[in-house]
Amino acid sequence: MEEPILNAHNKSEYPPAHTAEHILNGTMVKLYGCPRSRNSHVEKKKSKLNYELSACPSAEEVQKIEALVNEQIERHLPVTTEYVTRDKVPPEVSLEKLPEDASATLRLVRVGDYDVCACIGTHVENTAEIGHFRISSTSWTPAEDGDKGSFRIVFRLNGADPKYDLF
Repeated sequence: MEEPILNAHNKSEYPPAHTAEHILNGTMVKLYGCPRSRNSHVEKKKSKLNYELSACPSAEEVQKIEALVNEQIERHLPVTTEYVTRDKVPPEVSLEKLPEDASATLRLVRVGDYDVCACIGTHVENTAEIGHFRISSTSWTPAEDGDKGSFRIVFRLNGADPKYDLF
């Protein structure tokens, strides 16, 4: 099959951090049933993601999030892509964040058996290339209407595969 033409990507990403973002998103969805991060800033030095939650996670819960992300990294999961039409998107893949002009064919990125989402970004080939994931800080902003607040996670990576140093 010829590789489809997708929408142009509007930013350059550091593949280890972007793939760690996928694992963190999958972890937050599994633990809290929340949507994937709607507001993220992913870079080599540090990355920030915001999640809509009904309550601020405790320090113990933050440690659990970090441990679960590192567990998946240490599983040495393959990171693969596949192309599907919208009618073939698995039910667990949310298309809420897709732009209105998104291509008819979508690229799904799978992190082993742990996470799958539509994405046009750059990724590592295997989670072993990510290095160690560390949550460096968190913050909580309660919602003004008393509904869901915003929980920000700032993370850093140590020991990513040096082949990504050029990014």
